[in-house]
Amino acid sequence: MTMATIKVKKVRSVINRPKNQKLTMQALGLNKMNRVVEHEATPQILGMIKKVEHLVEVVK
Repeated sequence: MTMATIKVKKVRSVINRPKNQKLTMQALGLNKMNRVVEHEATPQILGMIKKVEHLVEVVK
């Protein structure tokens, strides 16, 4: 059985953000503006998205 997936889009820049937020965005694979990546909705990924929710948006 596969886990649900979640698509995340980078909508704001990481310039002048704390280093941990920059590293979280990099770990999610969001290095360019408007890039959309798809991840499995694990607790770890959801926690990372929660940490940078002001920089990303979840797309359908």
